[in-house]
Amino acid sequence: MRHTKVKDLLNSSSTLHEVNAKGWVRTFRNNQFIALNDGSTINNIQCVVDFENTADETLKRITTGAAVSVTGTLVESKGAGQKFEIQVSKLEILGDSDAEKFPMQPKKHSLEFLRENAHLRVRTNAFGAIMRVRSVLSFAVHSYFQEKGFVYVNTPIITGSDAEGAGEMFKVTALPFDNTPRTEDGKVDYKEDFFGKETNLTVSGQLEGETFAMALGQIYTFGPTFRAENSNTSRHLAEFWMIEPEVAFNDLNDNMDLAEDFIQYVIKYTMDKCQDDLKFLEGRLLEEEKSKPQAERSEMALLEKLNFVLENNFKRVSYTEAIDILRDSTPNKKKKFNYIIKEWGADLQSEHERYLVEKHFKCPVILFDYPANIKAFYMRLNEDGKTVRAMDILFPGIGEIVGGSQREERFDVLVEKMRALGIDEEELWWYLDTRRFGSAVHSGFGLGFERLVLFVTGMTNIRDVIPFPRTPMNAEF
Repeated sequence: MRHTKVKDLLNSSSTLHEVNAKGWVRTFRNNQFIALNDGSTINNIQCVVDFENTADETLKRITTGAAVSVTGTLVESKGAGQKFEIQVSKLEILGDSDAEKFPMQPKKHSLEFLRENAHLRVRTNAFGAIMRVRSVLSFAVHSYFQEKGFVYVNTPIITGSDAEGAGEMFKVTALPFDNTPRTEDGKVDYKEDFFGKETNLTVSGQLEGETFAMALGQIYTFGPTFRAENSNTSRHLAEFWMIEPEVAFNDLNDNMDLAEDFIQYVIKYTMDKCQDDLKFLEGRLLEEEKSKPQAERSEMALLEKLNFVLENNFKRVSYTEAIDILRDSTPNKKKKFNYIIKEWGADLQSEHERYLVEKHFKCPVILFDYPANIKAFYMRLNEDGKTVRAMDILFPGIGEIVGGSQREERFDVLVEKMRALGIDEEELWWYLDTRRFGSAVHSGFGLGFERLVLFVTGMTNIRDVIPFPRTPMNAEF
């Protein structure tokens, strides 16, 4: 008999027929009641064992975490909170189970403990819900762009360029560490390396994506990126996933329209598909909030926060206007910000971004026209010579979630900016070619996928929304 998913059994329209279910034991009570889960839903199905006719040896092996197969009759449940249950006629233990050593016992575990057991944490309700939401969000990303006629492009993971100019990149080499070939001046001789030049793991697919947008019109990338930033905070990962669309002939206003429409689409799609998981995560978040001081509690519940994004138009505000607002704000005047805003040109922090969204405008905000000296070289310079056509989308509880810009399409201006920043023109000769041949206005943005999952699930640490987090001094599993 083929087994049926727990989700389908719980949604069944008929009873009193024989079914088979397979999954993992969440709890086993009174030598009779198994709470069975197979990952298809956050909800368990109760399986009622005929303990009088089941061997004691078998009953002893029904432990938390054990994989089992149950066959029996699907009946209406007499217990509260569940529609159906299985009256078990046949039970089989699949594989081994060491009850005494299984770390995911049915009790509350700290998130730090669960990170140390990332290979098993997905068996908990919270992480099962998070990973299902992540999966649906991922599908929604592709669904949106495919429906809009975008071409999916796989940009290189190994690259010779540093798109952000930050220099915090993982080197890729086949050179020996013990006897590394050197040039006459003592530097590493990368001509002897596998690729014949210095290469790294990518921090962004944007530059390569732009070359495809100049031929295919509208493209998007969605793949792994890497940053060797030695930061052990709740907002940083060394390996993460980026969504990066690039669109020919789009200016900054078009770019803002696209980003707003995209992010509202994927959130709504996920809310429609993951109602049970999001309700559970909201309840979990509300329980956590109770233990926090009043001042640190979120002002909005999870679903309220998601609807806040769906139901409000994103307010568009220039960086200059935002600086004036922040400089005159009460927390700035009373020095309650950790970073006091003193003058134009300051790089905004999360506390400033959240103030604009949550306190001042009370809606999602898109900031644009940032100072050129705090943004990347490829952003289009405005006529004032001091700002660029950059944009950041700010959300409640998280601050910046999207960063993008209209790209600098003018060859001479781009070269001048690269020279001023010491960026090697020869290394990016191919990027400059897109400005030499058929250059046009174009724009794009980047969205860190884990940042999006963090927002939608209500989690507070980015390590909890990726299957196996990679952070400084941690590459386990």
